[in-house]
Amino acid sequence: MKHSPIPEEDERIARLIVDAAYAVHKNLGPGLLENVYEVCFCHELRKRGLSFRRQVVVPIEYDGIRFDEGLRLDVLVEERIICELKAVEVMHPVYTAQLLTQIKLTGKRLGFLINFNAPLIKDGITRIAL
Repeated sequence: MKHSPIPEEDERIARLIVDAAYAVHKNLGPGLLENVYEVCFCHELRKRGLSFRRQVVVPIEYDGIRFDEGLRLDVLVEERIICELKAVEVMHPVYTAQLLTQIKLTGKRLGFLINFNAPLIKDGITRIAL
């Protein structure tokens, strides 16, 4: 399935998201718990003028039934971009699959998998676009 290019506004927001992740990693470094990074990351998003929601519960429909305890998104930025945050030593492929599934089930186009435990944050950011 071929998708249209990511809208320029989403690209602008994406740059700010990456900038926020870099700022957090520069100030805190690796080795903390995910919830610490989440709070600080959201603070950096706010400083950049972005709106966000944390721990967003997204219902899913399965077999004609709506389940309210479906998905939980770590951070949804501007109601457009999903950020799945990690603080792990090893990035397993299931984390990428998790974000891809979240993007598909929510109808979004763009997401970031951000592992704050990477020695270099550039190696800890994965962008997924549909």
